[in-house]
Amino acid sequence: MSNDHKQKDSGRRDFMKTSLKASTATVTAGALGIGFVAASDPVLAQAIKTDFTGIKAGEQDIPVGSFNMPAYISRPDKASGPLPIVIVVSEIFGVHEYIADTTRRFAKLGYLAIAPEFFTRAGDPNTFGTIAEIQSNIVAKTPDTQVLGDLKAAIAWAGKNGGDLKKVGVTGFCWGGRITWLAATMPEVKAGVAWYGRLVGDKTANNPRQPVEIAADLKAPVLGLYGSADTGIPLDTVEQMKAALAKASSNPAAKASKFEIYPDAPHAFHADYRNTYREGPAKDGWAKCLAWFKQYGVS
Repeated sequence: MSNDHKQKDSGRRDFMKTSLKASTATVTAGALGIGFVAASDPVLAQAIKTDFTGIKAGEQDIPVGSFNMPAYISRPDKASGPLPIVIVVSEIFGVHEYIADTTRRFAKLGYLAIAPEFFTRAGDPNTFGTIAEIQSNIVAKTPDTQVLGDLKAAIAWAGKNGGDLKKVGVTGFCWGGRITWLAATMPEVKAGVAWYGRLVGDKTANNPRQPVEIAADLKAPVLGLYGSADTGIPLDTVEQMKAALAKASSNPAAKASKFEIYPDAPHAFHADYRNTYREGPAKDGWAKCLAWFKQYGVS
């Protein structure tokens, strides 16, 4: 057994031991989408729970070269033709129940929804007790180039398993919001929706470019959903991104990209399992996300 596979299997066992039990036996195949990561301080009572009626959902391995990347995948139980594809990119907590549930919400609307576990090579976020530890031990060790390669592999897999490669959208939360901006530089992607993803930051070997630097390279328009009370993503950074998009206005994708700023909404306002959840902005943002995908042919 390769070290990659040993690491993945060990991570799954650790996740199963430390995460909360799933509330339904319908979740299939192991670790992904079970429970909530401890460091996220979940508020379970308000978490939205999407059932499995009319859909199939569970864990699936996606080949990335010789490596098998786990992903949580949801799709309609019955489909008359190729399905629009949406890649759901997690927060720093990886693919836990909230992200799995989000894929099921998309499946209920007719999408083939895939949440890759991009962190699987670095380890299991649930083995760390704080956000700072996850940042340094998991996120910092996960290169952007690797993530985009995994994303490309997930899209290719979707095309071979009932997905329509002409209809590919990407949406992500927090860490995944930043990745959504980067993913929109890929020709395979038709539209992106970034939920409060970081826009500026230091250059590192694993993060060589930030969203504010890639406006001219966008291949797909991005809708940015941000909160004015987000202390980690100040509005001046949103203004910097707007300026970068305006400067790149000869690029149709940059010109079409736009922001929705929700007054008084904090970071992670869509995360219904946390105390940052704000029902109004979350529901409005979800509706705008779906409308954005429809506008740009991902539906």
